[in-house]
Amino acid sequence: MSIESTNPATGDVVDSFEETSDEERDERLERATETFEEWSETPIETRQRLLAKAADVLRENEDEYAELMTEEMGKPIGQAHDEVEKCAWVCDYYAETAAEHLQDEVVASDESARTVVAYQPLGPVLAIMPWNFPFWQVFRFAAPNLAAGNVGLLKHASNVPGCARAIEDVFEQAGFPEGAFTSLLISSSEIDEVIEDDRIRAVTITGSDGAGRSVAETAGSHLKKNVLELGGSDPFVVLEDAPMDETVETAVQARLINNGQSCIAAKRFVVVEDVYDEFVDRFTDEMADQTVGDPMDEDTDLGPQAREDLMAELHDQVEETVDQGGEIELGGEPIDRNGAFYPPTVLTDVPENAPADQEELFGPVATVFRVPDEEAAIEKANDTRFGLGASVWTEDLERGERVARQFESGLAFVNELVKSDPRLPFGGVKDSGYGRELARHGIREFVNTKTIWVQQDAGEETDMVE
Repeated sequence: MSIESTNPATGDVVDSFEETSDEERDERLERATETFEEWSETPIETRQRLLAKAADVLRENEDEYAELMTEEMGKPIGQAHDEVEKCAWVCDYYAETAAEHLQDEVVASDESARTVVAYQPLGPVLAIMPWNFPFWQVFRFAAPNLAAGNVGLLKHASNVPGCARAIEDVFEQAGFPEGAFTSLLISSSEIDEVIEDDRIRAVTITGSDGAGRSVAETAGSHLKKNVLELGGSDPFVVLEDAPMDETVETAVQARLINNGQSCIAAKRFVVVEDVYDEFVDRFTDEMADQTVGDPMDEDTDLGPQAREDLMAELHDQVEETVDQGGEIELGGEPIDRNGAFYPPTVLTDVPENAPADQEELFGPVATVFRVPDEEAAIEKANDTRFGLGASVWTEDLERGERVARQFESGLAFVNELVKSDPRLPFGGVKDSGYGRELARHGIREFVNTKTIWVQQDAGEETDMVE
């Protein structure tokens, strides 16, 4: 069977790829296992050098990779270029810091012993990755894990097979051994079987909370470590002393980035009464002023949704919200043109428990809520089953940090949109998942944190603790 990738801006088929057969999948799993034995013993300086080379390969082929992302999932071309550069950055980061993050830690304990905490690789790790950031999500996993001495197997989203193959080629060009990073073009129905395979030691997924629950259940039943980076319904809190020009400009960017298809995009705009009308008017005007069009055009602000079915699902959420009493300030209907285009949309007066209040809207739809004061803003911000990112806007930075600390989220920003950074841990709480990616926290998720006790005086008695 074959997998086709389709350009969501035109509906044209981009390319076709053969699915990985059962026999080939077994061969790739076996090769990854054999490669791990060699790769885990490779000096970390060599692993870091190859990661630095991967960054070079990304930069040398930036135009090709950016255009591929835009063709397969509709990302505006300027943002696609930024994504390639960010992938190179995460490779550079771990090429420079992996040895530091993984070095043995000597811990003071018994006076007659030398005690060390060592960080050792686990083995083949399966990564189940989504289509919305088809390069970045993968490199966010691959760079720290390859640096740590693990090998990676990728099950990418079915609508970006070209990106999956291209990423595999990046590591091949960089000089990684065959089997260090392998792409499996398989269906979602085959994921459980791969997780259950004894050769897989751990699994990570970025995707919906439903998919995360399924992966966690399978991994847990086989006692395999897993990291879940799931959905989000991030609040964007606007207090009465917010710097309004910067706030409105960033609000539009935070909602429409990646065509609104980002787990950390601002989705629920929680605005205090004193500035609510001003914010809604200015925010709606700015949303209306965004250019919708061909994602290959550098002047395009908003391209298509990644698939027709995803656009239809988004529109159903908007219609159901309106049926329950929500008001449309802007947009709200698919654009009458070829491709999966949905316009910038602003909803207000959304009742409790409507889709736009409780569900993740994965597209260019913003929901604005009116609240009386700061306390109510925090309460509304936390009134969601998700807990990935959140931001607050205020001229008082001490107040902003105090509010940020009260958000039930893995990421909290003051006067900035929520974003990821290789130097900082990334992940969520509640239904947004668990575990962390990036920084030293990410590289240590899939290692064996091993205590090594060396008794210096074999004749000395030690306390019995267990």
